[in-house]
Amino acid sequence: MHPLGFDTSEKACRRAGLDYWPRLRPIEHATFDDYRSCHPGARTWVFSTKATRPAWDADFRRGDHLLFGKETRGLPSSVLVHYPGRLLALPMVPDERSLNLATAVCAAVYEGLRQLVARGDARLDDRGRLIAAPLRH
Repeated sequence: MHPLGFDTSEKACRRAGLDYWPRLRPIEHATFDDYRSCHPGARTWVFSTKATRPAWDADFRRGDHLLFGKETRGLPSSVLVHYPGRLLALPMVPDERSLNLATAVCAAVYEGLRQLVARGDARLDDRGRLIAAPLRH
């Protein structure tokens, strides 16, 4: 949702080493309501320091959406109330600061990938690189 808080121009992505960015198909939404309207059936997992359920207790599936808030203040309660059964946390040591946003996203995405590979919904080639398996019906 806007504002993103970071630059996604070609120059900025190249400078950040995001050479995979052109192969992604990111969709930007101006508001949370726009997101919900565009993806009404999405299985959305919401990451928040206010959650008590650890991320590894979620059953991630291909096509799931992962929603994170601003690094400085997270998601507003007006968003959290839409997902009472899908609030997840990355457990932290008491009284320590939260992970930065990039690290939190990375941890969540790789937990999802771990689950997909373990279930056979994705696989690794002989070099340890990810190969997506066809969707099962």
